[in-house]
Amino acid sequence: MLKRIFPVGRRSLIFGVHQFLWHPFVVYLAWLKLFGRPSWKEMICIFIHDLGYWNCCDIEGKEGLKHPELGARIARVFLGPEYVELCLYHSRSYASMIGVRPSKLCYADKLSIAYEPWWFYLARAWLSGELFEYRSRAAAEHHIPKSASHRSWFEWIKEHLSGVGQKNIQQG
Repeated sequence: MLKRIFPVGRRSLIFGVHQFLWHPFVVYLAWLKLFGRPSWKEMICIFIHDLGYWNCCDIEGKEGLKHPELGARIARVFLGPEYVELCLYHSRSYASMIGVRPSKLCYADKLSIAYEPWWFYLARAWLSGELFEYRSRAAAEHHIPKSASHRSWFEWIKEHLSGVGQKNIQQG
């Protein structure tokens, strides 16, 4: 019952990995590094891109996959159609499902973990319950064993995601 009332996506936005104030701040820092100063419309997209997690019962499952759609709808109404794709394709999974290249926001979003102190990220991920979903997926895909410490997992994911942000920009 509690999980339906307070799903992991909502916990993520309130106090977890996608916390609605902190996460946009570190995405902004990553955007600055990759692209320079964002326009005010890009700033809005940085703030709204993950709001679709609000009712999601998973982060990386069926519901979580569609989380970019809410930010894209908000962008369409308030910013115009040219900002829809920035929000919609910030998710590599969503972009891949549609068969398009991820947006610039994807790379800043992935690189944002480079600005996260390990202790703050892990505390939020553990409190929200996201950590266990992330760890299970990493173990299932043979990236890092479940027996590894949370800190070891964090170092692995930080290296992996930071590399995604940097490498894809260099290729683009």
